[in-house]
Amino acid sequence: MIYLDNAATTFPKPEIVYKTMDTFYRTLGANPGRSGHKMAMLAEKEIEDTRNVIARLFGIKDPGRFIFTFNATDAINMGIKGLLKSGDHVITTYLEHNAVSRSLYGLEKRKVITITKARNSVEGFIDPDDIKSAIKPNTKLIVISHAPNVLGTIQPIQEIGNIARENNVIFMVDAAQTTCVCEIDVNKSYVDMLAFTGHKGPLGPTGTGGLYVGERLTLEPWREGGTGFEPASLSQPEELPFKLESGTPNTVGIAGLRAGIEYVLSKGINNIRTHEQKLINKLINVLKHDNRFVLYGTTDISKKVGILSINIKGYKPAEVGAILDQSFDIAVRPGLHCAPFAHQMLGTFPDGTVRISTGLFNTEDDINQLIKALNKIASEKI
Repeated sequence: MIYLDNAATTFPKPEIVYKTMDTFYRTLGANPGRSGHKMAMLAEKEIEDTRNVIARLFGIKDPGRFIFTFNATDAINMGIKGLLKSGDHVITTYLEHNAVSRSLYGLEKRKVITITKARNSVEGFIDPDDIKSAIKPNTKLIVISHAPNVLGTIQPIQEIGNIARENNVIFMVDAAQTTCVCEIDVNKSYVDMLAFTGHKGPLGPTGTGGLYVGERLTLEPWREGGTGFEPASLSQPEELPFKLESGTPNTVGIAGLRAGIEYVLSKGINNIRTHEQKLINKLINVLKHDNRFVLYGTTDISKKVGILSINIKGYKPAEVGAILDQSFDIAVRPGLHCAPFAHQMLGTFPDGTVRISTGLFNTEDDINQLIKALNKIASEKI
C-alpha cells in the first residue's frame, strides 16, 4: 500500500519504536513509581527521561510543567476545561479540529463562556489583527491550531502569541500537525499551553501526547485519582505534573514516544519538513493547472506542512477515496476531517475534500503513482 494519510497518523513507524516498545514491555512493564521496587523505579525513570526529552523539544524550562496525556484531544480538553470559568470569553477560528470546537461549544451551550471565531483568508491564514480586534475585557483564552488539519497552512503563532501576552490573555496552540515537523519554542512564541499528539509527527504510538502548562496559569484537574504522590490526602496534589497526571500512564507508549522523537531529532526536524513539502509540491505543480481538479488553500509550499486538500470535479470525495483504496492501493483521507467549520468556510461542506498528507517514509515514486491514479480517475469521468 502507498500510505498518504499521515495527517491522521504516521505510518509506518521507525523500527526503533517497535523494538523499544517490545523490549520495554518484556522487561520493565511494572506500574511506574507506585510500588518502589526496581522495576517500578526503572519504569518511572523512562517516563521522566521522556518528559525531559519533550521539554527540550519545545524549549520548556521546567519539565514538571509538561503533562503526559493520551492524545492531543485529551490535552486540549484538559487545558480548556481546566482553565475556563463562568463569564470568560474565548477567541478561536473556523479552522479548528473538533477537539477545540466541541470543547468550546459544550461550554458555550451551557452558557459558561462566549466565543468569537476569527475568519480565515481564502488561502487559509488567520490575520493576527483580526485576533487583536476580537479581544474583550473578559477574554481569557486564545486557542488556535498551528497548522489546521484540513489545509496544513502554518499560522503566525508568534505574532498571535505576542498579542495575547500584551493583553494578558492565555494563548493555547494545538500543535497536532506541527510537532516534530516545525520547530516550536514555547517561549519565543509566547505559548501558555501547547497540546500535541505522539502518533503523528513524533512517529510514536497512539495513546500518547501531552500538554505544556505555562507559569502564567493554573489548571483545575479534570480527572482525579492515584498519582503516587501524597497518597494519604483526599485532595488532588497541587504540584505539577502530579496534579494533572492521575492514574496509571501509558508507560509502554511513552517509551515508544521517546524513541520516535529521538529518531526524528536524529534525522532533523527541518529535513523532515522539507522532504514532506517537496513531495506535496510535486503534486501541487501537476494538479494546479489542470481544471479537472480543485485545490484548497495556499499552493505556496513554504507556508504549509505536507498536507493538500483537493477534489476531482464530478466526484464526491468519498468516491475518490474508495477508488484510490480499492483500485490503486493508495490510502488517503476523504470527508470532513473532524473540522466541519473549516469545510463550511471552504465551501466543501457537507462532503468535504480528499486530503493527501505525506510523511517521512513516503517517496517521489509514491507521488508519481498517486498522480497517475488521480489522472485516470479524472479522465474516466469525462
